[in-house]
Amino acid sequence: MTGAEIDAGDRVTVEVLRGNPTDEELAALVAVVSEAYAREAAAALAEDEPVRTAWAVSTRTTRGPLRREVGWGRFGG
Repeated sequence: MTGAEIDAGDRVTVEVLRGNPTDEELAALVAVVSEAYAREAAAALAEDEPVRTAWAVSTRTTRGPLRREVGWGRFGG
């Protein structure tokens, strides 16, 4: 994210548990974490068209439904 992309509603809260970081160190931390988040969010977009799974491809070779009108008495002797 660049400074131009940040809205007024986007606020970052940092709680320092140990040490005494300078303002520049905190700004660098926020910049690095914000960039990593923006890259992850951009990579997490769903594909436009769903890809056929291996399960869907393998169902192509299954036999069709049984024909109920034929019946079992065809081989009577």
